[in-house]
Amino acid sequence: MPPKKFADGEKVLCFHGPMMYEAKCTKGQMKEKAMQYLVHYNGWNKSWDEWVPENRVLKFNDANLQKQKELQQQSKSSKKRRGGPDRTGLGDKHDKLKKGEVIESSRKRRRGDMLTTEDDSAGSRASRVMVVVIPENLKKWLVDDSDLVNKQKQLVELPHRCMASTVFTDFKKSIESDGREHGIASEVCTGLLEYFNVLLGTQLLYKFERPQYAEMVGIANDLPVSDVYGPEHLLRLFVRLGSVLSHTSMDEQSSALLLKHIHALLKYISDNCDKYLSADNYHAPAPEYHRKLA
Repeated sequence: MPPKKFADGEKVLCFHGPMMYEAKCTKGQMKEKAMQYLVHYNGWNKSWDEWVPENRVLKFNDANLQKQKELQQQSKSSKKRRGGPDRTGLGDKHDKLKKGEVIESSRKRRRGDMLTTEDDSAGSRASRVMVVVIPENLKKWLVDDSDLVNKQKQLVELPHRCMASTVFTDFKKSIESDGREHGIASEVCTGLLEYFNVLLGTQLLYKFERPQYAEMVGIANDLPVSDVYGPEHLLRLFVRLGSVLSHTSMDEQSSALLLKHIHALLKYISDNCDKYLSADNYHAPAPEYHRKLA
């Protein structure tokens, strides 16, 4: 076994999506024939602890701290270019999401291999009012997607020929071409894109896909996952979205406005299902991939 680069309990910096965060290496061990580390992100809820490949972990030193600052500045500059106040309620929600303040109240559970959620109490079930209605043809596709991955043991080809970020771009263009007001819709798309980048690695993957995710993070760790993964994984976001958004502090009017734009986006994907979703986007991985799961 190769020597561990990071000691148990060592303070480090760790990539999570496109950003770098302070973390602690809880322990390291060989997993799937590669050294991986269980990291805890400082200030985040323990539900965000995860095993990560060695190439996502960096020494806590001045050079890497400077790199972290540069990434933060790039993120701030990007947000400033978008301009205007956040009228969707997603901005504050995204900050809470990263710290795990929301996930506490909606624990993840899998029945077989289907993505489901389990509320902590009857009280939280009673307060759930954000219902994301997924069109029937997309529901069918979610079932097909689960079957392709979990039963037929196939993977979506990555990097995807049609990135998740492209779906949002296409949707915004369709609004502009129809002459509709697109300011708030654009903000909603930006917030949902950030949700996707944060949630994919922890909540939107099936077990069979995790080695592929670890490989892609190592190859394209300078890219947000929305520029690597495609519509199939984006669609899974909407299965979880109602539960996540139900814990926001938005008033009834803001919630209704947000749902209106989410449903408009889902209708757009539904109307263009053949363009974005196809079994041809999946492939059977090589035998070596299956050995990583053994």
